[in-house]
Amino acid sequence: MATAENPFADPGLPPHEHRAQDIDEQAAKRSERTVALLFVVSMIATVGFIASYVAIPIDKIVYIWPIGHISALNFALGLTLGAALFCIGAGAVHWARTLMSDEEVADERHPIEAAPEVKAKVMADFAQGAKESQMGRRKLVRNTMFGALALVPLSGVVLLRDLGPMPGTKLRTTNWKKGVRLVNQSTNLPLRPEDIAVGSLTFAKPEGLEEDDEEFAEKIAKDALMLVRIQPQNIKDKHELSWSHEGIVAYSKICTHVGCPISLYEQQTHHVLCPCHQSTFDLSDGGRVIFGPAGHALPQLHITEKDGFLEAANGFEEPVGPSFWERG
Repeated sequence: MATAENPFADPGLPPHEHRAQDIDEQAAKRSERTVALLFVVSMIATVGFIASYVAIPIDKIVYIWPIGHISALNFALGLTLGAALFCIGAGAVHWARTLMSDEEVADERHPIEAAPEVKAKVMADFAQGAKESQMGRRKLVRNTMFGALALVPLSGVVLLRDLGPMPGTKLRTTNWKKGVRLVNQSTNLPLRPEDIAVGSLTFAKPEGLEEDDEEFAEKIAKDALMLVRIQPQNIKDKHELSWSHEGIVAYSKICTHVGCPISLYEQQTHHVLCPCHQSTFDLSDGGRVIFGPAGHALPQLHITEKDGFLEAANGFEEPVGPSFWERG
């Protein structure tokens, strides 16, 4: 009641009005079924999202009035994911408005540090709220909500597919194979043994791979080759020696750490250095790692000579480039 000392007295809370669901169990059941239906529709929409992602071609265009011509896949994904999320939200809101307790309770403010009795009251209020939410009683609502919440994250999991197609055998194959000539990457001319001087570093590519090719950058990232000539008596690895030609050894130019191109060669030690993270490889000893984070030796290409030109005797026996989980 307002007075001269306090003209703005607290009017208090209006009388509580019971909802139809509070006094009629049939009305409560109808609300429960409505909430469950929304959660089930959310589950169906999530399944539709996954099915659309799998079944609709990425380049399919459809006409949707009044939007116009759009991607069928984008439209289906947006529609199904939007329906899934909307139905979860609508179901939760309808549950709160019709089945959970809606009685307003005023509570006095208290100090920041709550007294033990206040803490006990909070826990009691929480327990009472959990009871009034009817989570245990309305099992249909609870179970369908859990189902909808469990299925919706699958939409995000499916989208991981857009990280790119599985590589298959692409990581294990290059354009090097038996009979492919080695071409000097600088002059674009086939390499002869006499072109490789002792102590020099020469970069090569497969014959037929041209810089104006549409996929040149992708292919050279695996095909790039470096050649050095070492006196045969200085080659320590017998396997390496048998795969060389007159002391000319050919190794992948791609570092086995993260794929940087190797370009630094020290002719006295026959070491090559990756400029990115300083991984160092010994080209006189099977391309093994002698320093740095690289986990594998550089793959060697078996080369031979035919008609005066250097060519591959076969392809790489192991994947080139950075290490990956399935690599042996």
